[in-house]
Amino acid sequence: MIKKTILLENKATLTTKNRQLVIKSETRESFIPIEDIGFIVIDHAEIYLSITAMNLIVENNSSVIICNTNHLPNGMFLNLNSHHIQQEIFKNQINASVPLKKQLWQQTIIEKITNQGILLEKITGKKNSFDFLCSKVLSGDSTNMEGVAAAQYWKNLPLTPSGRGGIKRERFGDYPNSFLNYGYAILRAATARALSGSGLLNTLGIHHKSKYNAFALADDIMEPFRPIVDEKVFELMQTYDEQELNTVLKSELLQILTRTVYFKEEKSPLMVALQKTASSLQQCYTGGRKKIKYPKLWN
Repeated sequence: MIKKTILLENKATLTTKNRQLVIKSETRESFIPIEDIGFIVIDHAEIYLSITAMNLIVENNSSVIICNTNHLPNGMFLNLNSHHIQQEIFKNQINASVPLKKQLWQQTIIEKITNQGILLEKITGKKNSFDFLCSKVLSGDSTNMEGVAAAQYWKNLPLTPSGRGGIKRERFGDYPNSFLNYGYAILRAATARALSGSGLLNTLGIHHKSKYNAFALADDIMEPFRPIVDEKVFELMQTYDEQELNTVLKSELLQILTRTVYFKEEKSPLMVALQKTASSLQQCYTGGRKKIKYPKLWN
């Protein structure tokens, strides 16, 4: 079942009654079953969330995402006890060998570059050399093909307001970077939720290792999915003239969580696919699999 994503941008009180989330604003009162909720995005300084409601939401492995004064996702609450063999999974993850982590990162970067190449050709209608770059990705991506591909990708992806040429990708940049950053933050939260649900420790990454990063593993696993956000931002730029994020554009970006992706014998909404990918990673750590199960983003 596809979980609901709730965006809250006005003053409200969130409580519970009969295992339903009660959202009470100045004009209305809504009731939503806790089990139907995947994400709650809180983007207003005067939203009250009761401890009882928060506990029920987290116990259901739903995520609460908090936005900052710039209206960008800034933090989230996750279930820390979401798997019945949590400690065993943590041990396997912590004890993972360097060669295993290098192989997993190689797989991840090949998937990312592949998806970048497909999207670039899809949008521009021109052939590119991204398949060749994939063939050059070594264990641990020791030759940094990720960086080589990124330089070509952003140079040629037409995300400028004029629709010509590429953009300078900046973490805190202006339009359309602000749109990309919002989408990536939502994708990061969804990935972290899926990993937590599979009993994995988000802090312990495969490749990302910053001591200040509490979601290093989510940053690793979300990499091949980033082109989903890039495609959505490109579509929004063709449809809307606004260069500032508003409720409509945020709602559009949140829809990436229900976008269809494709496994070999089935298709799945992104938020469900992330759970399958996270589960496969857990099996890689336990020795049950050799490859992470990443979906195709386009059929």
